[in-house]
Amino acid sequence: MTDLVDHEAQSAAPPPSPGAIGVRGLSHRFGAKVALEPLDLDIAPGGVVGLLGPNGSGKSTLMRLLVGLVPKTNGHVHVDGVLLEGDGVAVRRRVTYAPGELHLYGEMSGEEHLGFLLRGRSRAELDRAKWQARELGLPLDRKVRGYSHGMKRQLVFAAAMAPEVRIRILDEISEGLDPTKRSQILDIIEEDARCGTTILLSSHHLGEVDRSCDRLVFLSAGRLIADETAASVRQRAGRLVRVTFPEHRISEADLGSALAGDGVESVRLDGKEVAVLLDSDDPRRFLLRLASSSELPAPLSIEHGRISLRELYKALYGVEGT
Repeated sequence: MTDLVDHEAQSAAPPPSPGAIGVRGLSHRFGAKVALEPLDLDIAPGGVVGLLGPNGSGKSTLMRLLVGLVPKTNGHVHVDGVLLEGDGVAVRRRVTYAPGELHLYGEMSGEEHLGFLLRGRSRAELDRAKWQARELGLPLDRKVRGYSHGMKRQLVFAAAMAPEVRIRILDEISEGLDPTKRSQILDIIEEDARCGTTILLSSHHLGEVDRSCDRLVFLSAGRLIADETAASVRQRAGRLVRVTFPEHRISEADLGSALAGDGVESVRLDGKEVAVLLDSDDPRRFLLRLASSSELPAPLSIEHGRISLRELYKALYGVEGT
């Protein structure tokens, strides 16, 4: 598999500065297991960057490393102009972080838990968190043990969005939410980004990252495999055609002679399914060639247009998504 780095997204590595994230040679091991291979990454101030990848890809590990909650094995990190050192307190004072795994205290009320999550922050920031939580419809007087998973996720989100910081790191912040709540969350994130905040957002929802993110960073097995503008990924997704054939009736040789040719950039076979990347978003020329082929069986299905994040990840990069 070939690494793909979009030069538009990575044209110039910005120096450590307020609102920016800079990573050089960052890696992490859990014993003998490599959780994150040496990584270089620069995120300029402002905008929303989507961090994507299957479970175990290193997304959450990277986010924890950036705020000092997991010790780095090697490398250097600057967050908001501050070098990550020691226990990371200097960085955590300058950013907010919403973890993907929720561990809340059930005996606290929602209001009490906001106070706990924002201890050390100003009264104005706590008041903003309460206001945001109520806007999301959370019953702050109720014990957190009675909250649904989605309500707990929104409580943590309200706490993460309240402080006046330049960078927010949000791990699967909309996981478990219904489409209406997810849209409400994205509205808040997008408005925050328009005010100049830098947001690193991990997600499994293609529609979410397609709507909100300016840039997409793909990880797999702890390794950076692609760093592209969202527009570039969207454009390539529009050039994908997926064709499903009957099982055991197609071979690489058949594909090569029947599908490769003018208008086709790449062909990837996975069992009975073929992902074809065209050189334009008009599939008609390819479909005519497919229909006239005497070397291939009749397809069971043909799909063109928007696909799920899991399918996109697999078709473009040849690795399993979630």
